[in-house]
Amino acid sequence: MIREDIRNIAIIAHVDHGKTTLVDQLLKQGGIYHENQQTVDRVMDSGDIERERGITILAKNTAVHYNNHKINIVDTPGHADFGGEVERVLKMVDGVLLLVDSFEGPMPQTRFVLKKALELKLKVLIVINKIDRPDARCEEVVNEILDLLIDLDADEDTLDNPILYVSARRGIATTDLNVPGTDLRPLYDAILKYIPAPEGDPEGPAQVLVSTIDYSEYVGRIGVGRVVRGTFREGMNVVYTNLETGKTSPQWRLSGLFQYDGLKRVPAKEVGMGDIVALCGAEDISIGDTVCVPTCVEGLPFVKISEPTVTMTFQVNDSPFAGREGDYVTSRHLRARLMRELQTDVSLRVNDTESTDAFEVCGRGELHLSILIENMRRQGYEFAVSKPQVIYKEIDGVKCEPIERLVVDTPQASAGAVIEKIGRRRGVLEHMSGMDRVRLEFLVPSRGLFGYRSEFMTDTRGEGIMSSVFERYEPVKGDIPHRNAGALICFESGTSTSYGLFYAQERGTLFIGAGQEVYQGMICGQNAHPMDLPVNVCKQKHVTNMRNASASEDTMRLISVHPLSLEECLEFIDDDELLEITPKTLRMRKKILDHNLRARANRPSNQQ
Repeated sequence: MIREDIRNIAIIAHVDHGKTTLVDQLLKQGGIYHENQQTVDRVMDSGDIERERGITILAKNTAVHYNNHKINIVDTPGHADFGGEVERVLKMVDGVLLLVDSFEGPMPQTRFVLKKALELKLKVLIVINKIDRPDARCEEVVNEILDLLIDLDADEDTLDNPILYVSARRGIATTDLNVPGTDLRPLYDAILKYIPAPEGDPEGPAQVLVSTIDYSEYVGRIGVGRVVRGTFREGMNVVYTNLETGKTSPQWRLSGLFQYDGLKRVPAKEVGMGDIVALCGAEDISIGDTVCVPTCVEGLPFVKISEPTVTMTFQVNDSPFAGREGDYVTSRHLRARLMRELQTDVSLRVNDTESTDAFEVCGRGELHLSILIENMRRQGYEFAVSKPQVIYKEIDGVKCEPIERLVVDTPQASAGAVIEKIGRRRGVLEHMSGMDRVRLEFLVPSRGLFGYRSEFMTDTRGEGIMSSVFERYEPVKGDIPHRNAGALICFESGTSTSYGLFYAQERGTLFIGAGQEVYQGMICGQNAHPMDLPVNVCKQKHVTNMRNASASEDTMRLISVHPLSLEECLEFIDDDELLEITPKTLRMRKKILDHNLRARANRPSNQQ
């Protein structure tokens, strides 16, 4: 049977193409808000980090009502590092809105999410956003999307579907650029007409596939998924099973049923086939489990999540300042937190190492792992991490590394510098187009992009846009220089002084200011030359009984202090360095703190 009163859709796109802004307008015009109710922009980005950085990290559910139909909407992340979130929520929907920027056109993540949607046989409705941009090129972008659909072997129905032109910020949509829209009704109508209604057996044994895990302090773990078959009622006895592991739970009582309506989860006594529902009552339910009645235990296949490509070591902080600022500092705390993250993040992997104080954490990219680090430090954890490394694979006896498709949009004057830098990092230019602004498409090893973003912003004077997505594994390309500058390393422990920093800044760029506590082996700056250089930033000015002229004091000013963000620290550190993470401070340091021991370990005879 087909349930005509429901549509389940996901909004997929590249980062910054306007998904969350479009959801804002769908909620406003769907009557979710009261008249005169104050609202905030990007209401679906509810996390602190999401609002600070302007990106969506977690997929979220909402629902609006239109013409006696309920439209369940899933807002998905756009960044490639959170592709696992997109892959799993696509199991809950019957169709997708593919949102594309009217100027940028299809980008790497656009191709990735569209490919996943077509593999699951989902219906695709193409939406061109930001049509009010002065540099919009809608006709060219439509041709690029159609070429992409043909390249990905889309069916004829998808190619024949109308294309909608939208300004998410203004809340208007139209099917004809020559006829300006006044609201989002054309988009609502297209969803009802071209996105199929859910199909299934409403009378059969109840069954739901859990695609997302949420958590509440009151009811514990909450499994979210779409009801594939039958009807669930509050209080009924159910089990969950996993097709891959073959594990089936004992019977448990369905203590709570919730549906999504606007921005809220509302209690429901009964839910049927096609509904997106949140289930409460099981303590250890996981993503990929199938909840069903005990009389008919059948597991449903779950989408295969792409493997991680980047790994880092998370270890207990053993610096001289360990335990000063964090609430959770032991290996037991660190392990428990990482294992808890595994329950909600299907793209993450955590492995034990030879040391009981260190864990190997594998993710989809630097941003994926840096968001985990930022969340942990805000929760009071203190630990240290190593430099990100790519995960190699052996394919047919050949050592292979992950290759990413990098798309760069830059002013023409900067294109030469970008091509030269990517070439040094073993990248291959595949396509080049444009006049005033040039679009470059490369295939480049993932490790070649570590530490490149800050260089890229400098080369393009902040005007360039770069984004990448995993493409495939290829044989290892050879050596890639990581850092062409050494580090300025604190020679002794103490408190940094303006006097000591003033003479250290002649050697390069400082990362710390005066009055900060430092320890021997801590990195305080970047050397202008390739080698590491110990500097004494705690040096005091020699005291005499002569009064100094005030003019000489004024000349001793620090001009090059540049504190690094978390991502910049991860880009900067080398193989023999660690990043110390605490709730208040980020400190880079050498693994071997003592200068003499480090020099001895770096001798060529010892390295052999």
